[in-house]
Amino acid sequence: MARERQPQLYRGPQRSTALKETTVPNSTIPADSPDDSDRRLWLGAATAAGGAGLVATAVPFVASFAPSEKARALGAPVDVELGSLRSGELRTVEWRGKPVFVLRRTPEMIDALARHDTLLADPRSRRSEQPDTARNALRSSRPDLAVIEAVCTHLGCVPTFRPTPGSPDIGAQWPGGFYCPCHGSKFDLAGRVFKNVPAPTNLTVPPHRFLSETVLLIGADPTA
Repeated sequence: MARERQPQLYRGPQRSTALKETTVPNSTIPADSPDDSDRRLWLGAATAAGGAGLVATAVPFVASFAPSEKARALGAPVDVELGSLRSGELRTVEWRGKPVFVLRRTPEMIDALARHDTLLADPRSRRSEQPDTARNALRSSRPDLAVIEAVCTHLGCVPTFRPTPGSPDIGAQWPGGFYCPCHGSKFDLAGRVFKNVPAPTNLTVPPHRFLSETVLLIGADPTA
């Protein structure tokens, strides 16, 4: 028996569903026409104006992050870890481009500071520079810790640390302290200047405060 043939539906002409990339040439305005030149001129002017506005806005914004002249002059504070500083040991750190001595004084050093005022030019530190918290015989807010700028007040040399009392090159009365070999200026373990030496005043004590028992901040307001 012959199979019955099913009628076929007419679907019309078949069309591809794939998209084709085409380029439509811009034939409406010639490349060298006056309109195109004017448009490019206005576009360039607008871009330049926008860039100038951006720079004008950005300069004050960036300048607001720059430190003030006073801040640059003072210099940033410096943290000093004191936990590893042993009794009788001296550490030198840098602040504002200058060396600063941090000395942990022994009980013997502290006792000796009260026994040689007659050798000093300014034992009460009336003519020298130090924070109010360090305006005392030890020139420190903590007896065991001395914080002193290592810059001789004569010509700016760096004194050497000579803690041992008595010395053939310094003198038998030397109680221990800081000695400047350049011109012979002498300072005790509180930075106080001796009589009859070139240095006119005691060594400077920089502003500082203790953040904790083991952390010192040099360059910070002591009363903060």
